[in-house]
Amino acid sequence: MSDTAPADGAPGGSGAPTVGPGGRSGAIEALRGHTVVVKYGGHAMTDDALRRAFAQDVLALRGAGVRPVVVHGGGPQIAAQLARLGIGSDFLGGLRVTTPETMEVVRMVLSGQVQKDLVGLLNEHGPHAVGLSGEDGHTLTAVKRYAEVAGERVDIGLVGDVARVNTAVVRLLLDSGHVPVVSSVGRGEDGQVYNVNADTAAGALAAALGTRILVVLTDVPGLYADWPRSRRVVDRIGAGELERLLPGLDGGMGPKMEACLRAVRGGVGVARVLDGRAPHALFDGLVDAGIGTTVVPDAAG
Repeated sequence: MSDTAPADGAPGGSGAPTVGPGGRSGAIEALRGHTVVVKYGGHAMTDDALRRAFAQDVLALRGAGVRPVVVHGGGPQIAAQLARLGIGSDFLGGLRVTTPETMEVVRMVLSGQVQKDLVGLLNEHGPHAVGLSGEDGHTLTAVKRYAEVAGERVDIGLVGDVARVNTAVVRLLLDSGHVPVVSSVGRGEDGQVYNVNADTAAGALAAALGTRILVVLTDVPGLYADWPRSRRVVDRIGAGELERLLPGLDGGMGPKMEACLRAVRGGVGVARVLDGRAPHALFDGLVDAGIGTTVVPDAAG
């Protein structure tokens, strides 16, 4: 594991990314023909300028011959809708406690609001993106998940883990030149619909697709080396060391790093955690390995 101090400014530029000969395009050219799964969430979903920059990044990758898949959550939008309806919103172990009433809101917001907004942005310049739920085509089969709090297993309602992934619909869309945009809802074999953490869904889908890279956009510069005593960011970490650190990670960072671990243990080349608050974080993070935290398989560590 190595770490670096956070930069004074946000990484990346404010202009739309371009893919040209030499320089920055080299890293993107190396991904031509390969699938990249991107978990889209956090502040990047709620700031209009960042939303548009993200859409530009995805389309720039597609235009360069990369096959992007976007898996999205919608935490801020779900919280806002729950508040409007007067429904409480609690988290345990970094996961949202999901009652049947909450699940109705989650399903509506993810597949009916957040996804449609993102697909609309991507399709402003052509019929590029297609939205689907993890329920569609049994893309994500879920099983009930429990949170672990202070060493105890806690029931958090209709929260699911990914038991199985069917990549058929996603591959069909990729092969036809489309960008699949997947909402993190899954159906169990019991017929119950589950709220699946978007990081978890992205990691499982990346592994099932055998992708070159999993990118997780979040609201911090990466994995902190010694939070809260230090703001140094781990720039590279092997799967074994990450596994040892996981039990001590706080809040929402736990599911993110767990997803990265699951991905690289499942055959994904590398997983990158990037600060989605920076304009064009996706594009910049793919061309500059020094940004964020990179998780690698043990053999590559």
